[in-house]
Amino acid sequence: MAYTSSTLAPLRHDTYRTIWFASLSSNFGGLIQAVGAAWMMTTITASEDMVALVQTSTALPIMLFSLISGALADNYDRRRVMLTAQCMMLTVSALLTATALLGWITPWLLLFFTFLIGCGTALNNPSWQASVGDMVPRADLPGAVTLNSMGFNITRSVGPAIGGVIVAAAGAAAAFAVNTVSYLALIYALLRWRPSTPVSTLPREALGSAIFAGLRYVSMSPNLEKVLLRGLLFGIGASSILALLPVVALDLVGGGPLTYGFMLGAFGIGAIGGAVLNARLRQMLSSEMIIRLAFTGFALSAVIAAFSPSAVLTSAGLLISGACWVSALSLFNTIVQLSTPRWVVGRALSLYQTVTFGGIAGGSWLWGVAADRYGVADALLMSSVVMLLGIVIGLRFSMPAFASLNLDPLNRFTEPALSLDITPRSGPIVIQVDYEIGDDDLAEFMQLMGERRRIRIRDGARNWALMRDLENPGLWTETYHTPTWVEYIRHNQRRTQADAENTDRLRALHRGEGPLHVHRMIERQAIPSGDDVFHKAPIDLHH
Repeated sequence: MAYTSSTLAPLRHDTYRTIWFASLSSNFGGLIQAVGAAWMMTTITASEDMVALVQTSTALPIMLFSLISGALADNYDRRRVMLTAQCMMLTVSALLTATALLGWITPWLLLFFTFLIGCGTALNNPSWQASVGDMVPRADLPGAVTLNSMGFNITRSVGPAIGGVIVAAAGAAAAFAVNTVSYLALIYALLRWRPSTPVSTLPREALGSAIFAGLRYVSMSPNLEKVLLRGLLFGIGASSILALLPVVALDLVGGGPLTYGFMLGAFGIGAIGGAVLNARLRQMLSSEMIIRLAFTGFALSAVIAAFSPSAVLTSAGLLISGACWVSALSLFNTIVQLSTPRWVVGRALSLYQTVTFGGIAGGSWLWGVAADRYGVADALLMSSVVMLLGIVIGLRFSMPAFASLNLDPLNRFTEPALSLDITPRSGPIVIQVDYEIGDDDLAEFMQLMGERRRIRIRDGARNWALMRDLENPGLWTETYHTPTWVEYIRHNQRRTQADAENTDRLRALHRGEGPLHVHRMIERQAIPSGDDVFHKAPIDLHH
């Protein structure tokens, strides 16, 4: 599939365009709030560790709750999930504003409020990112993901500077008030959106089962595992700059809130530049090369920040790290979306966010502790070493290219007519598929069956096995279980167009007459109940 080269192409779609512009307002307020919270922390505590924890308190909920939010995104109306999250963040921001105005704020109370706002972000993000694929065609998806990052970083380039002005002129409480108002445009846009959601004939998955299904899918997808590993390393290393930037502005370059805001603005301007160049970079360079450049750029930016006594020089380095930030994160996000079918994309994205933001949260704390113990400059240099390690890891776990697989539903499965009356929850169900394979096709058959096992388990099968008949060696039987009949139906409906090749090649190797023979059976225990064994025929112990 050819992907559009223009980053702005997704704006042709009305729904995406409306919500994207509304998100600018929300992102703008969020960044002003972040400036206010970070700078307020520097005024109420002298601990660099507590300053770094402001970023941790925002990122930690994304690590903790994104997987649950991803399951909600795949099983509930995504628009309603986003509305709930936006209303929650508006309420928390209003309470934070009131608390700051009344002079009741303390370091731990400030962290508590930022943690709650992070919880709203964790609830919102999987539904928003999964909805992008519903708003634009697949060909525009890479551009839409990049455009989302661009929108955030457009506000990052202006918002922090204005946030610094607001904090300097009116205090942090004014920044919190601006954030409260900023949610209204997005809430209005979501209320007007009427997405067309496909009607499922199956009951909704239980939350625990849905989470497990998402974990299982990602664990059986090698491309996604590589993204998670590199995203984790990038989050740990890259978090140092944003987490320690308030202290860099205060101690290393001798600035104030305006300096901090303008330095964040430089980071945002670099991110916009990276977003504009993203489509061209994807045409010129491989995914792995883009990620290596991102790791290298962040390492260089950290070194510049560690040694620079000038806000101008440090800001020049932040231009580089901003471009690398948006290039890496948008590439990770795009590969996850293009490698995942719609039924599980929310959970895959949430797991990616859990790992990446877990790295950001853990890294922010780690570099805060390192700055307390060794100094800010040394902490930044340590983080640059971690970024270089991320490049070395890529020699073994290189990034996959953009997927060109068709992950639309295969829609070949028809629920069979059964002679036994069962309910959707009846089970366990045992499936056996018989194949007759010639000796000269065994090598290809075993290779295809290895792929078949991964597909089956990925889509929900349990206890998969392949057996060979001892009396008729040409007869092979594939067997697997599902816990209930409805899970068997769900398993088959998860098959994608890309999986058809494996199925078709296996059918072509089958030498038996007619199609493959599929046995669908339900397990029944042959052992009598305890009452039957021990009480129907009492044993006379005297005989």
